[in-house]
Amino acid sequence: MNSVYYYIPALLLLVSFALRVPELVRHWRDPLVRSVGVVIPLGAVVFFFAAPPTVSEVNALTGVANFSAPLVYAVVTAGSAAVINLMLTWQGGPEERRRVATLWCTGAYGAVIVVLFALFFLGDAPDERLRDFDTYYSTTPYLREMIVLYLVAHAVATAVLSVLCWRWAREVVGLLRAGLVLIVAGGVLGLGYTAGKLLAVGARWTDHDWDDVSTTVAPSLAAVGALLQCLGFALPAVGQGLRERWRRREQYRRLGPLWQVMRAVIPYEVVRIPPWASLSRRHLRRTCDIRDGLRFLTPYLEPGAGGGEPALTTGPGALKPEAVVPAALVIAAFDSLRGHAGEGGGDAGSLIDSDDGLVRLSEAVRAMTPRAGFAAGGRDRDEHDLATAARNAVW
Repeated sequence: MNSVYYYIPALLLLVSFALRVPELVRHWRDPLVRSVGVVIPLGAVVFFFAAPPTVSEVNALTGVANFSAPLVYAVVTAGSAAVINLMLTWQGGPEERRRVATLWCTGAYGAVIVVLFALFFLGDAPDERLRDFDTYYSTTPYLREMIVLYLVAHAVATAVLSVLCWRWAREVVGLLRAGLVLIVAGGVLGLGYTAGKLLAVGARWTDHDWDDVSTTVAPSLAAVGALLQCLGFALPAVGQGLRERWRRREQYRRLGPLWQVMRAVIPYEVVRIPPWASLSRRHLRRTCDIRDGLRFLTPYLEPGAGGGEPALTTGPGALKPEAVVPAALVIAAFDSLRGHAGEGGGDAGSLIDSDDGLVRLSEAVRAMTPRAGFAAGGRDRDEHDLATAARNAVW
């Protein structure tokens, strides 16, 4: 198997991990985020250290022929434990039960790693084997046990993971179900990897040569299976992130009419955000501008404020003359929403404190703008008439 088939999965897994680094930094206390942050780079490490050029370099640096073999086995075993722990965390359940299961899994696979290294140093592996260590030393005392122990431990972890995911997939829907199915599919390929390795090793025990199954077929299955599983773990989180981003973008767009009107109410110059700024920054700026404008209109939004357009007064808190029409339009839209909610529909804060409330107000402003005549072509009309039209539009 060409070395590129080891390095490409390692690179793809590292890219996947890099994309999750911001979330990992922001939510490090979340055990699920931490678990995913461990599993993905471990997969990349496995493929990187299993590549023949890396195997040769590690052996040369350590001065121990075939030291890469137990090292790769240990990383794969650690990855198996991390994946099971991730699934236990992901599935949830009672905290104490999940903690005990995680400790048992970590302890068992930690012991397997210790035994793997002990068996390697008890055995004798003088000839460096970059691709076929499993089959070449499959009949060597201690090394034979090390190889079988590694494969069995990997098969058990893969089977447990696949069963847990399949049972859970039957209870959920949507992207979570799709992710679990991908993990199961990757687990099936992982079992195919283990079966191929065991077949090749067993063939050596009976004086047959099935080394190609171990050196070509099994690694190919492992590569595809690992990618499917990483995709399965990432899909629910990525899908949720995309949905949240779409919701935020739609909310930002729907706040546009209210924001355009409030720009005339705010008695200072609106801060300009460049179009290449992040959506979160632009959304925050837009909601801040809207709430700043509504703060000046709060006296007119409270129940019992009375009719009539906002007064043009002097002194602190006075509205600009050109703000009368847009202010009256916002007040009329707010009264319309409160009227639909029934008499005594609550104070201003009950509507404008949430982003969803601001969206409703923006939609009301957008719907009323043509009725009140507040448009680019109607700004040359008498301001008093426009303000009166805006105030009366809902009656």
